[in-house]
Amino acid sequence: MLRAQGPGGWWLIRHPDHAHLAGEFAALWGNAHFLQPEPRADVIEGIRRHDDGWSIRDQRPVITRQGKPSAFGADLVGKYTAFEEIDLPEYLAVRGRALEVVAESNPYAAMLISMHTCNLLTEHADRSTLQPAQLPLLDSFIAYQRQRQSELLTACADVGRFNHLHLAPHTFNDHFRLLQACDNLSLLSCVDYAGPATLLHTLPTCDGGTQTIDVHRLAPRCFRLDPWPFEARRLNFEIPARWVDGEVFTDSTELQARYTAAETVRIPVELVA
Repeated sequence: MLRAQGPGGWWLIRHPDHAHLAGEFAALWGNAHFLQPEPRADVIEGIRRHDDGWSIRDQRPVITRQGKPSAFGADLVGKYTAFEEIDLPEYLAVRGRALEVVAESNPYAAMLISMHTCNLLTEHADRSTLQPAQLPLLDSFIAYQRQRQSELLTACADVGRFNHLHLAPHTFNDHFRLLQACDNLSLLSCVDYAGPATLLHTLPTCDGGTQTIDVHRLAPRCFRLDPWPFEARRLNFEIPARWVDGEVFTDSTELQARYTAAETVRIPVELVA
């Protein structure tokens, strides 16, 4: 779940809907300056579905120790201390499911999802927020993800429709960076991040180089990207969300009841050059 605080309550957005928005960004990515990904359809699927494993989990939102919705919010942008608010075995099960539900039909897309998961749990996660007894569980999960990446690479080669360049390590790395950037841009949009930001990683350009992209909020969920990575100079999107009254909740049952009763609305997002 993602959360954006408003007057007297929260906008709550499901992980899969956030990921689908990232996929919409990826589907439009590329212009005379920024490289379009290839194999395009497989990369877009990996980005669009990288949080599909959360579908069941997000049906029943829970609260933090402080009584807030347990979710990614603006306060977590640029860091990853969410281990303080989650049950680790359940969280790892969700992350593992996110890979496997895609691996069944598209090992190329699943490879990108696993790379995203490993990066999240190694370079961005705050291990100090875990109990020492839980560290072996985390490390075992990461090792298994890396084993699955080797298996997925073999599966991609066996499919027969990917060429040598598609399967090269630097190509997968480029696609991983695009997933991270689109994921990051979607997170900023969903939580309506007010400050300036730079998208995760440098992005591949048509001349063989890479470049960073800065993000500036101009108005509620309206952002300017510099340099601009799309063809059209203005783009409009929508995010499904539910408004839940109340800033803190006595227990998860209260939050779940209000969330279930809330109407799903579509919040506009705008990107401008």
